[in-house]
Formats: sequence, structure tokens, C-alpha cells
Amino acid sequence: MDRITAANEVAFRIGFSGHSGHLRLEPLPPVESSNPLRSLPDFILPPAFPAETSESLKDILEEKYLLPELDPHEFSVENSGRQWVFDWFDSAKVHLEPSAPRSVVAPSWELPFRRSKKTGSTGLWDPSSVQIDVTELIGGPQDSGTLGRMPGPAKDFVRGSMNNRPFRPGGLDDSQALERALPEGACNGEWVREVINGGVAQAVPPSFKKGLELGCLKEFPYHWKYTNEQLSAAQIATEENLNRYSVQFDDLFKKAWEENVIEESRSDESSETRVETKESDAIDTVPEAETRESDVIDAIPVAEGEETEGINAIPKAETSLDEILLTDPGGTTAKLSGASNDGRQKEGEVWALVGGSEEIVNHFYELVPDMAISFPFELDRFQKEAIYYLEKGDSVFVAAHTSAGKTVVAEYAFALASKHCTRAVYTAPIKTISNQKYRDLCGKFDVGLLTGDVSIKPEASCLIMTTEILRSMLYKGADIIRDIEWVIFDEVHYVNDVERGVVWEEVIIMLPRHVNIVLLSATVPNTMEFADWIGRTKQKKIRVTGTIKRPVPLEHCLFYSGELYKICEGDAFLPQGLRAAKDAYKRKSSSIVGGKSGTKLGAPTSVGATQVRQHDNSGRDKIQKHFKHQVVDNLSGTSGGHQNSWGSRRSESSLWLLLINKLSKKSLLPVVIFCFSKNRCDKSADNMTGMDLTSNSEKSGIRVFCDKAFSRLKGSDKNLPQVVRVQNLLRRGIGVHHAGLLPIVKEVVEMLFCRGVIKVLFSTETFAMGVNAPARTVVFDALRKFDGKEFRKLLPGEYIQMAGRAGRRGLDKIGTVIVMCRDEIPEESDLKHVMVGKPTRLESQFRLTYTMILHLLRVEQLKVEDMLKRSFAEFHAQKNLPEKERLLLQKLRQTTKSIECIKGEPAIEEYYAMASEAESHREHIAQATMQSHSALQFLSPGRVVVVKSQSAEDHLLGVVLKTPSATNKQYIVLVLVTDFASSTHTPSVSSNKLQEKESGNFQQGYFIAPKGKRGMDEEYFSSISSRKGSGVINIKLPYCGSAAGMSYEVIAMENKDFMSICDCKIKIDQVRLLEDPSQIAYSKTVQQLLEQKPRGSKYPPALDAVKDLKLKDMDLVERYHACNRLLQRMAENKCHGCIKLKENMMLMKEQKRHKEEVNALQYQMSDEALQQMPDFQGRIDVLKEISCIDSDLVVQLKGRVACEMNSGEELICTECLFENQLDDLEPEEAVAIMSALVFQQNKTSEPSLTPKLANAKQRLYDTAIRLGKLQEQFKVAIDPQEYARDNLKFGLVEVVYEWAKGTPFADICELTDVPEGLIVRTIVRLDETCREFKNAASIMGNSALHKKMEAASNAIKRDIVFAASLYVTGV
Repeated sequence: MDRITAANEVAFRIGFSGHSGHLRLEPLPPVESSNPLRSLPDFILPPAFPAETSESLKDILEEKYLLPELDPHEFSVENSGRQWVFDWFDSAKVHLEPSAPRSVVAPSWELPFRRSKKTGSTGLWDPSSVQIDVTELIGGPQDSGTLGRMPGPAKDFVRGSMNNRPFRPGGLDDSQALERALPEGACNGEWVREVINGGVAQAVPPSFKKGLELGCLKEFPYHWKYTNEQLSAAQIATEENLNRYSVQFDDLFKKAWEENVIEESRSDESSETRVETKESDAIDTVPEAETRESDVIDAIPVAEGEETEGINAIPKAETSLDEILLTDPGGTTAKLSGASNDGRQKEGEVWALVGGSEEIVNHFYELVPDMAISFPFELDRFQKEAIYYLEKGDSVFVAAHTSAGKTVVAEYAFALASKHCTRAVYTAPIKTISNQKYRDLCGKFDVGLLTGDVSIKPEASCLIMTTEILRSMLYKGADIIRDIEWVIFDEVHYVNDVERGVVWEEVIIMLPRHVNIVLLSATVPNTMEFADWIGRTKQKKIRVTGTIKRPVPLEHCLFYSGELYKICEGDAFLPQGLRAAKDAYKRKSSSIVGGKSGTKLGAPTSVGATQVRQHDNSGRDKIQKHFKHQVVDNLSGTSGGHQNSWGSRRSESSLWLLLINKLSKKSLLPVVIFCFSKNRCDKSADNMTGMDLTSNSEKSGIRVFCDKAFSRLKGSDKNLPQVVRVQNLLRRGIGVHHAGLLPIVKEVVEMLFCRGVIKVLFSTETFAMGVNAPARTVVFDALRKFDGKEFRKLLPGEYIQMAGRAGRRGLDKIGTVIVMCRDEIPEESDLKHVMVGKPTRLESQFRLTYTMILHLLRVEQLKVEDMLKRSFAEFHAQKNLPEKERLLLQKLRQTTKSIECIKGEPAIEEYYAMASEAESHREHIAQATMQSHSALQFLSPGRVVVVKSQSAEDHLLGVVLKTPSATNKQYIVLVLVTDFASSTHTPSVSSNKLQEKESGNFQQGYFIAPKGKRGMDEEYFSSISSRKGSGVINIKLPYCGSAAGMSYEVIAMENKDFMSICDCKIKIDQVRLLEDPSQIAYSKTVQQLLEQKPRGSKYPPALDAVKDLKLKDMDLVERYHACNRLLQRMAENKCHGCIKLKENMMLMKEQKRHKEEVNALQYQMSDEALQQMPDFQGRIDVLKEISCIDSDLVVQLKGRVACEMNSGEELICTECLFENQLDDLEPEEAVAIMSALVFQQNKTSEPSLTPKLANAKQRLYDTAIRLGKLQEQFKVAIDPQEYARDNLKFGLVEVVYEWAKGTPFADICELTDVPEGLIVRTIVRLDETCREFKNAASIMGNSALHKKMEAASNAIKRDIVFAASLYVTGV
């Protein structure tokens, strides 16, 4: 403040003391004058302060910063025992700590419908007063940093600035982001110990390269005294438990693995109480200073409906270790951050609440007696519910059909903001909707408009803007956000948009907690799921209301051969109407003589007629030109022969004339005809040459309106071919609406259609999304569309959105929807799918962008991981976290039996690890070798093999009985079943019958061959089976039995089920084993198998994978040798051959499984389990590589520049600037090259460029390829060529260059085949890019680039391209 002169030049200074706002009076040194003696006052001694020296400054710094005082009460003898262990920072009274906030008495606001009971004698409401802290009065938008910030300059009030930090998003109060800002030494008390014990001070802060050397810290004298006599028994028990487990969380998991902790917990079982007892008694038994633990336990999230079972399910062996595990480390942070009651809700609680009750509707005007705005009509049920909840200050989600009256809710939010002297923001996905809403609401409220190129009354209380503008304001911390009370999201189902849907999720996540949300959406199946995500993300209750009832019911018809067939009414499908249409199709097909008789009845909608019609209208599109030859053959639905293009057009125009005449006779005009091609809209309208649907008075009105609207165009712009053509169509009552039209032409068409003078409007689907203009009838030209990648059927949501334009509320009793049928009748299933099927679910389109990462990295307290966790894609995973936490605690409480070694130091872990690795190698080798040709040659009948066991612990020995054949594709193998397996199988009935059959008259013995024929096995077998086998299998698989004291089983298997092939074979009799089963043959086969087992081993030696099976793959050979080395080491281990090896291996396996389950749960609960975490890590590496951030994730200058780039790809724009690619270009050339960053059409004619522009184009393309390869190198899912092709489109470089040089618009349109509307849209976006480059130049300090961008912006800002919107300025 200015000096205050008193007496003889004695000056004082008035300042504010601390954060409390107390005034203080400080004398200043007197001003030197020519005669110092005469200037001295008579009543005061000279008050001059001693001069500051380096020693005095050092003393002051040491006293204030290096010698903190300790509160004598907190550090008293009674309290020192606990405080010195845990709470260092909260108990140390540092000099610079802000003073306590003041308390004030303020009136408490009450809902209007509750005030009547408390009115005073005057009849006026007499509010009650409460005493509150000042911090609660200013607790609206929290800053993302630890300290608040002052409002910025007025020029950045609306748009914000890169120098501002974003406000802290609502719902992040429970985030651990603040803990990231505290280094480990600050968290565990090491820094405080350093301050007290003295020594070398830490001088370099994190992320700093240099620090300030202040010398060594002085030792602070202290001593300890304990007086446990005054502590209660409950306090002592709590002290011991806390001291025992005073460790970090990671160490806690480590302790949980140790046996002694588990045993200790079990020994304390009798002295500990259950968790539910602690929850109820902790507050009564523990003093106030010790209740934090019990408070946190009370706040443990429990799923709704499971609270009782969850608590009762916890075993009685609950120990103090479990209490520490259950403690939320962020509990105190949440309290200090001032979280509201909603922020401490249980995680399992449902945040989305469905609608209200009948009481709200029946007593609405009693509950809301003083409405912020009155409506001239009776409100619907859902509107009353929404307004009631808005009055209560709740967030609302309204889901209703088109024209149901959702705008009433938005208007009431605007009225509440005006009444409360706050602000409301309305966001829409399309600029046209924003302009229309501005026109509609301009007369009712104080409305402002903010889009990319328009800024009207940004200081207004009600702001209408695009969602991208709001996102930019949030990231740049615009101060206007402090005043916002409501944010209204219109057309929320647009979140499904692949390209821009992520913007909605970003904005919803980034909104501060003081902002309430109003969501307006069409009906979607998962409304509750989406609302629950928003409520859980923002920690707010979301009231869901709406209606599935249409204000004007719809009827759906097919138009075929001049007749309408009703096939659906409301939500009821009418099959008889479809059958009538198919009968007409049959009659017409059978009446055709010669040529093709039409498509097969009932065939699905084919490429002909519907898909090909799309291609006919491409004109300029190469993809559509590919199908142009099909148009001549298939366009007409009434003839099968070839026609010329004139005949095709004539047939198409006659079809439209037939339909419109039919609609006109039935009074079903005006009609909107949806065609899914811009070129098809134009051709269809142009072909209707002989139709005139307007009266003379309507023609006069249209002419006057067009003259006024187009009068703002200059010179030749008034005579542009598109302007002249559209005016001729409009005079006849025919309109065209698509993205290729000039903006002013589109607005003229929209306004005239709303006036009712346009009777037929050919439009693309953008009319249904961006214009609120219902019609009497809606016609679908086809039920297929090209979505930019492929032709596909319409989705139910798309059909419902467009069909909803049929029926004008208050004018029509019913809306008519017609589907055109030319060559065929669509399938019933396809019609049901689009007409009465479920609309498209709201799905997350969230993806990481470099701009998002850089904006969040600018603020250390906001983590990118928090943004990922709160995306709609991660909603279900985050919702299940509390259940996983409880499961993890249960796993940690489980005990595993310890392994006792009888040979001294246990080595079972090493042995188990080697065995597991060897088994892995062996499985890889076996899987590869069993598929090889060499192995198949060895797998002949009689070959001994080792087979995988499905039930037993060990593998099984077997023999191949039959190889695969034409009738049987598997190997038939006899295997010896283990004792465990055989105990579960009884000999099959077939084997018992076999014994009886073979015994015949010799029931007590076997058939004995003559003595002279017992010599050789071959003779023995040949005597039993002398005939040749037929290959037929006469036994039922699996075939079980027992022989020679062993159980066996005959099964079929694939070659992949073989573990190994043995080096021996036995002789078998296929006939007696498979065709004519004999018990003698099975006994002999089993005996031979047992004889092949060598002593001391389970299996015969296997064929060597390298020598015998010819294994040649380098990786497999390396695995083979590694497996042999491991087996050798296992044989040398002392556990090998131990009598307890099997038991200990089972215990070790159980311990490993338990540990893997715990690790899996910990991983699922960590940030690493997020779906987009790998992509995030790759993008972070890319940003480091190009120096946007440093190794400590601190945003550098290049990163700040990248944050400014919103209209083009941020990395390409930033590299272009830092490589000075625009320096050698003139402003016109620079803006022409920049057009490649914002132009969006893929297929265009090749532009003709000057050598300088061609060189600049190649340079920019090479930069994009380099960045694409860099991202591919760091595992970002990007193809370099596709990345460059998608983000750089040079189709309008020549056009923009000529436009910047001053060429008229009519002339530049001749240079390209791009529609005029897309040219204007590109140049308008280019102006926004120039502003971004200009801001980037200011950050870089490049004045030359700043001037060049300003000149480029001025060069393109002229004439029709920047003609003001008719919605904004009026006509």
C-alpha cells in the first residue's frame, strides 16, 4: 500500500497478517531529507531498523526454518510416547503454518418447499443461522495443488491459460495422488529425524538440477519420558499393536508371508475381538486421539446387500495385523481435503437412483412453490421429477426419445443459475446445435456462445459451447469454472462416437466437485450403468429419470410398387403387412416376361439396389466409382435388362415422384428423406425437375428470406453455383441438407424447413443429430450405409434417432416412417432388428492422447493413472476392487504348512524350481516333436509310449494298438492305469462277459496249447489268431479291465497327448485286442508292457529328441540341452531320493499356488492392470525421446507447446514448429501446408503445388513417418504409414494457398473435387490452428513466427468462408 505520512515524515505501512486477514501496522524507515535533524519528530525516537547483513539473514533463516518449535502440550510427558512414533508433521508447529481459519455466522439455505414451516410473523422466510468456517464458504473449486491460487488476469478468465493449474477434479478426494508428491523420507519420518539429529541438509529438491546450500543442520536436544501409569488398558493394548506393526504397507505383505507372524496372530486369538465388535465398541473405549483406526474400519467399503454377510464371514482369528491391513492410508487425506459426505460413501453403494415417486408428481407445486421459470404448458412426469431434483441440487440423467421435452430440463438449469447468480454451461457435440440453442435461448436468458471461431458474450451467466471448448477450459484452469453451478451435456449418446467420444469422458472426469451435471440422452439400454459410472466417478448421487413413451407414436411402412404396407405400429411388429408386401413382390416378379425374374424371395438385402445405390452417388469417390458398373444393371427395380444412365435417372425420379404424390394425397408432407451419400442427395433433388410443391405466397416468402440471408455475401459469392442451385430448389419446396453445403446455405435450408415451406428434404443423417426440426414423415432410402470403412446395416440406435424426426408434437397424432424397397423386400429379422430392437449400448471410446498426458503431467498432484481408472472402460474393474481387497485379506490370513527337512538345511525350493523349469522344457520339446514327421513314423502298432494322465499324479505307460485311418482319426492306445485310478474303475461288464465267453466249457482255466506248440511267442499268437484283421474296432472306448494284477484301459487320443516315445516295441495281436477281444491277448500284452519297465525306473528309455527324432530347431535343441542339465543338477541335489520328497513337493506346489493367487490379486488391484497401461508407458517413452518431458516426468518447453495443439496431431505440429519448417515459407504458403493438419477427407484429386510447397509437403510427411516409427519402436499400436496418412491430408493445399492469395471462392472451387462445405469447414478450423500456432510462438519466444501466423490468419479471414451464422446474427 502507499505510504501514510504522519507528523514530520514518519511513514507507516498497512498489511495483512497471515491467512486470517488481520491488519498490521508497520513503521518504515524515515525518508532522508536535506536537514535530517529538522525531520525528526518531537514525540518519537528515531525508529530506524538496523541494516540487514548476511549474518542477520542467516540467523533469521535458521530461526524460522531450521529450528521448528514443538507444541509443549502435544509433546508433554503423557503424550510423547505415541506422538513421536507416528505423527511428526501434524504435531510440529512450524513458524510459517497458517493461522486457524475464522468462523462466521451465516444463514443456512433451505429448500423452498420446506420454508413454509419456519416463516416469521411477517410471512417472510426467516433463515436459521449456523457457525461455519470461512474455508467452507470458499470451498467450491479446489485447486489441484496443495495451495490455492489467486484468480488470473481478465483476458484468461474464460479460456484459461497454460500457466494455470487445472482445478482438482471431483471424486479424486480418495486418490493417492497427493502421496506421490511426498518423497519417501517425508512419509516415514526420516526427514524429521534428520532435522532433530542434525547433520548435512538436503539441498536439491526433486526434479531440480541445483539447490541452495544452507550448511549443516544443528542438533535439536531432546529426551524421552514414558509414564504408562496414566494410560488406560485399552490405550496400552492399542499402543502395543500399533508399535508392533508400525511398518510400511509393502513390508506388511512381506510379514504376512513369515510363519512367525502367522503363528503370533494365532496365539493372540483368545485376546483379540472380532472386527464387528471393534466397530461397535471402538468409539466408546478408545479416546478421541486414538479413534482414527476405528473410524477407518467403519468406512471399509462393503457391497450393497452384503454388509452383514461380509462382516460375519470374517473369522474370529482377526488380529491387529488384520486391523492394520484394513486401515485406509488415505483416510486422513480425505478428511483434510474437505471431502463431502458423498465422498465417504461405501464403494458398494449404488450411485444411480431411479426416478422419483408419485408424491413428487402429485405434490410438485407444493414441493417447488417458487419455480425459477414457469412454462406455458403442463409438465410431463419426468420433467417434474428432474426439476424437483435440480431444486435439491442433485445431478440428473434424463433419457427420453427425440422431441420428448428434454430441453425443458436444460432451460430450468439455466434459470436456476440465473436465480442463484452462478453460471450454467450447455455443451453439444455439433456446432450447429450450439448455434441453434443460442438462437432459441437468447430471448429467455443472458446467453453467451463459445465455439472454435465465435465468441459472443463470454461473460454471460448461461454459456453455450462445444464440448472441446469446455475440455480446453478445464485443462487450462479457466477462472470462470469457479462460478459454474451446472453443466448440461446434450446428446450424451454421442459418447459412442469413435473419434470424439473420449472428449465426453474427459470432461466428466475433469469437472470439479462443486459442479452439478445434467445429462440429456436418447433412450439407451444401459442408462443405469452409465449413470452409476458418473456417480461413482464424481462421488455424487445421480438421479435417473426419463420416459420411453413417444410424444407422437410412430408407424413404420414399406413402400413397394407404389403402395404402402404397414409393418410396425409403436413397438409391435405386424408380420401380415410384410407378408402382403412379399406377395406383391411375387406377383410382380412372376409377371415379368423375359430377362431376369428378380431376386429370390426372402433373400437378405443384397448389394444390388441398396448397397449399389450408395456407390452410384459417389461421383468423386474412388471406392464408389469401383461399383459404378453395377448401377446401370441394378438401379431400377422394375426391369432386369440393361439400361442406359438416362433410363436409370428417369426410373429413379419417377419412383420419387410416385412416393411424394402418394404422401401428398395422404397429407403426409413435409417429409425428410434420408440418403446416406451427399452426392445421392444432390442427384435425387436435381432429378425432380417437374415437381413444384409451393404456393405463390410461399414462393414469395422463400425469395424474400433468401435475398435477406444471402445479402451478407459479397460480389461473386452470391452467384456461386451451389447458392443458385439451392435457391431454385427451395422455391419449388425441395431442399437438400448435407455436410458438403456451405454453412450459410445449410442454415437457410434449416430455417425454411422449420417454417414449413420446404415440403421435401433430401438429407444425410447429420440432419437428425444436428437439427431440431421434426417432420410429418421420414423416409429411408436404404437400410445400409457406408461408415467410412465398410458397408453395413443400420444400427437400431441410428434408425431410432432418424425415425424420431417423424411426428410434430402438437400438430400430428402419429408419425410415419417409410422404408423404400426397389428390387427386393428386406428380411423380417432385419426389419425387426432396426425397428423394435434394442438401441446401441453406451460404450467407452476412451483412449489416451498425448495432450491429455501432458496436461495431467503439468500438475504433480493429478496422475494419468487416476484418469484411466475413472474411465467408463475401467468402471466394472474398479467397481469390483473392494471385493478383491477382501479376498486378498482372506488369502493373506490363510496359513500354509511349513516344510520340514530331515537332512538339515531345506533345499526343496531350489529342487522345485529346477523340476518346474525342466518340465516346462520337456513339454515344449514333446509338443514340437510329436507333431514332426519323424515321430509319426515311430508311432506304429506295438510302440511303447508314455501318455499324459488326466486324473492321476503321474504319467501312464502304454502301447499303440492302432494308428489313425480313414474311419478313425485318432490313435488307439492301451495304457496301464495307476492303483489310484484303478480303484476308481471297476472291470467293465464287457470284460467279464469276455471271460465267460472265452472260458466256454473251461470255466476255471485258460485254453492250453499242445506241448509241442508252446515254444515261440509268434507261434503262440498265431495259434490263437490265424486270420487277417479287417481293421474294425468292436470294443466300446474307453475299454477298462484288469490282467496280470494291473488295471488297463484302451482309449483313443491325439498325438499331442503323448509325452514321449520309448525306444522299444512289443508284439501285439490287433485282432484279439480290438476286433475279437480276448482276455488272453490282453494279459499277454500287459505282461509284455510290465517286462519293458527297467528296474529302478518307471518308464523304458525314451527316443532321443535330437538323435532319433531328428530335432533341428535351434530353440528346441537349446531347450533339450537345458533340460538335460537341469536333470543332472536335480540328481545331485540332496532332496533327490529323499523319502519325504513327494510330500514336500506337494507342499511346495501348494505354497507356490497360494503365492501366485496373492500376486495375481495384487496385480489386479494395481495400476499395472489397467487396460491402457501398456499404451501409456509407450507414450511416456515417446514423450521422453522427443524431449517433451524429462526423466522425472516434468513437462518441458516442447511439452508446453504440444499442450496448445488441439486442432491437429500434437506431435506433428510440435515437431514442425521446433524444426522451423515454416520459417522459409511465406504466410500464404505456411497456412496452405498447415491445412494438411485439419483437412479430413481421404480421397481427393491430386493438388498442383509449387516447388516450394512440394518441398514443404515432403518435409512434413517425413516428420510424420519418423514420429510414426518412433511410436512403433516404443510399442504404441501405430503403423507409421497409416499414422502419416490419417493425420496429414494434402488435398486442399493448393486451394488454401490460392484463397490466402485473394482468389475468389468460385475460382478455388474449380481447383478440387472437394465439396464447398468441406472447404469452408477446413479454412475455419485452419484459423483456429493459426491461433494455436500463435500461442505456441509466444511460449517459444519466436516473434517472427507469431507475426507470420497473425498475417496468415488475416489472409484467410474473409468473404463467404467467415460469414456470420444466421442463428447468431439473425436474418
